[in-house]
Amino acid sequence: MRHKKHSHSLAGRSASHRAAMLSNMAASLIEHDRIETTLAKAKALRPFVEKIITKAKQAAAKTEKKDAVHLRRLALKDVRNEDMVTLLFNEKYKEFANRNGGYTRIYKLALPRVSDAAEMAIIEFVKADDQGYKKAKKPAAKAKKPAKTEAEAAPAAEAAPEAQA
Repeated sequence: MRHKKHSHSLAGRSASHRAAMLSNMAASLIEHDRIETTLAKAKALRPFVEKIITKAKQAAAKTEKKDAVHLRRLALKDVRNEDMVTLLFNEKYKEFANRNGGYTRIYKLALPRVSDAAEMAIIEFVKADDQGYKKAKKPAAKAKKPAKTEAEAAPAAEAAPEAQA
């Protein structure tokens, strides 16, 4: 049973394979800001990399160096590429300073992969000043019944107290 299992399993992979794959994909995303992968892998990568970005932002806010080093080591446990963690903690975290989560965006691609027809997607970082997609506001719906005028509302208000007595 899968009760309380809220992560993507990426079926057919062992836990160590899944951890190594997510680590490598996160390092590639940090380096290139955008990668193309399957939709399932992109959905699994999103929470993984967003937690690491949150650690980088928390480390920048720490006043004591030992606290920042601790967060950096926690990130190194997940992303095993020291150069990419250094890049994220020293430079890239500034891009997300004004965002409270939602650091990545996934675009589904129209065409599946040729070899196995897997759904493809692009996962990319969202910049702090990006407003994103806003739906256009719908025009106000026309009222079906005309509103009662004051003259029509007054007799109804007078009749109500008489009915209660």
